[in-house]
Amino acid sequence: MHPDEVDTDAALVTRLLAAQFPRWAELPVRRVASTGTDNAMFRIGEELCARLPRIEWAVGSIEREQRLLPVLAPHLPLVVPTPVAVGEPMDEYPYPWSVLPWIQGAAATREHFAELALDPVAAAIDLAAFLKALQTVDTTDASPPSGRGRPITVRDADVRGAVAELGSALDAEAVLAAWERVMDTPAWPDAPVWVHSDLQGGNLIAQAGRLHAVIDFAPGTGDPAVDLLPAWNLFHGEAREAFRTALGADDATWERGRGWALSVALVALPYYTRLGTNPRIVDDSWHVIGEILKSD
Repeated sequence: MHPDEVDTDAALVTRLLAAQFPRWAELPVRRVASTGTDNAMFRIGEELCARLPRIEWAVGSIEREQRLLPVLAPHLPLVVPTPVAVGEPMDEYPYPWSVLPWIQGAAATREHFAELALDPVAAAIDLAAFLKALQTVDTTDASPPSGRGRPITVRDADVRGAVAELGSALDAEAVLAAWERVMDTPAWPDAPVWVHSDLQGGNLIAQAGRLHAVIDFAPGTGDPAVDLLPAWNLFHGEAREAFRTALGADDATWERGRGWALSVALVALPYYTRLGTNPRIVDDSWHVIGEILKSD
């Protein structure tokens, strides 16, 4: 996925289990196919999985997941993957890692809504209810905003750099006009709230025709606009409006959310186009840019 990531495979996970959690060492281990970029996933038997950071920048996220998900999970209406064991670095693998429950279901990507008998409007309302619950959990002991929890204005240089790198591949004038509107939008005026910050179909699990779980969850705090990404990467039309209405997002928050969706797509696009390691992210990025320009 990345040129400088750590190599991981099922044999490594088996050795890590044998050294640290021998009660699971005899269970079969197999890699889980995923378009995720920061962590490698491995199924352990039928009821567990291992989550291993691929690269150093993912370590902070998995440490937050280990520390905070047990605190947040009881307040949330959808399942989140609370770690059942925390793995330590070893000579052959340098990062902390997690053993998690395996969550049954399928990724709620927009292409598979019909196949999963998942109603987009119901999914939008369920996801909004999850976010409203998340945003009301007390943040007294939370760390200050970082990463995507920071104000959208910190993305300005990266967005302009990505537009320049993409060149004639996109309508730079239209994209920059949309971005300028975001830069002119008032900032979030209230205290930071809990955010997921990477909501897309691959991180939502459907079961029995409804949203069931939210995964790839490294919680932080910040402007809730970052969690509006699904309005453009997953929903459209009536479902998009239902998502906004259920959240009660005002005009400024909606505009910052549009900016987050645009910036995430733009920054990912040249990186994964160069590497050629994640065509799904490339396709999704083009989809999001198109949806944003159509919605202006």
